[in-house]
Amino acid sequence: MIRVREPADQALAADALAARALEDLAAESEIAAALAASPIPGPATPPASAPGPLGWDKYSMLLLGIFSILALAALYFVRELAIPVVLAFILNALFQPAMRGMSRLRVPRVLGSLAVVVALCGLLAAVVLPLSGPATGWFAQAPQAVQKLENWFLVLKQPMEQVARVTAGVEKLADNNASPVIPVTVKGEGLGGMLFSGTRSAIVGLFTTMLLLFFLLIAGDMFLRRLVELLPTYSDRKQVVEISREIERNISQYLVTISVMNLIVGVITGVAAYFCGLADPVLWGTLAFVLNYIPIIGPLCCTAALFLAGMLTFDSAWVALVPAGIYLVVHLIEADSVTPMLLAKRFTLNPVLVIIAIVFWYWMWGVMGAFLAVPMLAAFKLVCDRVAALTAIGHFIGGDPRAE
Repeated sequence: MIRVREPADQALAADALAARALEDLAAESEIAAALAASPIPGPATPPASAPGPLGWDKYSMLLLGIFSILALAALYFVRELAIPVVLAFILNALFQPAMRGMSRLRVPRVLGSLAVVVALCGLLAAVVLPLSGPATGWFAQAPQAVQKLENWFLVLKQPMEQVARVTAGVEKLADNNASPVIPVTVKGEGLGGMLFSGTRSAIVGLFTTMLLLFFLLIAGDMFLRRLVELLPTYSDRKQVVEISREIERNISQYLVTISVMNLIVGVITGVAAYFCGLADPVLWGTLAFVLNYIPIIGPLCCTAALFLAGMLTFDSAWVALVPAGIYLVVHLIEADSVTPMLLAKRFTLNPVLVIIAIVFWYWMWGVMGAFLAVPMLAAFKLVCDRVAALTAIGHFIGGDPRAE
């Protein structure tokens, strides 16, 4: 017998099914919410490297360090080519304002460039050729000055001689017990060969510099225009043009100001040497003019040279100190008062970094490296001040304004 459900029973069954369906939907929604709150982990992503002190990540700083080491190594091995190129670019920045002035006067760039190069070569010849003879004579007398200096310091010489005698006695005892040693003589290049080699290298470097300077003056802003055309955005192009113009303007003003001050120091030194009784006062004035381009180290070398010349000229040590003392006083007044006032804060550099740069570039490129160290350091500071990622380096290179 089949039992037929009553309508009330059917309604209760439908309500039960609906309640069960709602419970299932609620459970599914809770699972979905839980999955959304804690998603299933996907493939691991590499962690971002922590930024360094300059805002760069460590990989960028590592690549920059490797590139800097490789670039410096290349500059060391190609120094015979790199020195004329760098010197030509610095001289180009110095003479570009004059070239623009001649262009406004309708002077062709070829004639203007030729006039600048010929005038520069003539000035060098007029200075170097007349002074080569006196400089050679003073250089030949340098051993006499050293001997005279030893005689003045006789008080220190006697204890040193006693130490030398004791050392010789110890060496003699050691030689009696040692096997005989075959003497070996190593013959190196003589002084004449060294001078000839150095003169030949200087002439080749000077010719390369003047040739490259001539074509740089003719080209004008061609390299800058080509570089600007390669940049993608207008802001980058504007920044490069501003950096180039600022480097050119400041380097030109720096070199002109320093040259004028060095000329004044050279004239005063030459006059002081003349009245003190030193021979060849023009030589000493020129030496003061040239060495004053090398901060700190150059004036010390010029002071030592004037002191040695005074020892060769005078019998009294105190009189020999007078020319060197006059030059030192003039240099201190110029370096600590006049030149900082004229240059203001544009070229305020950290003096410790200046000395390090001079010593480093002297080791890299010799004497010309010492001359080029400060202009290159100043140009690098100008670039760092303009590039946002390098502002910290520019601030570190700059000097302390409170010291002025």
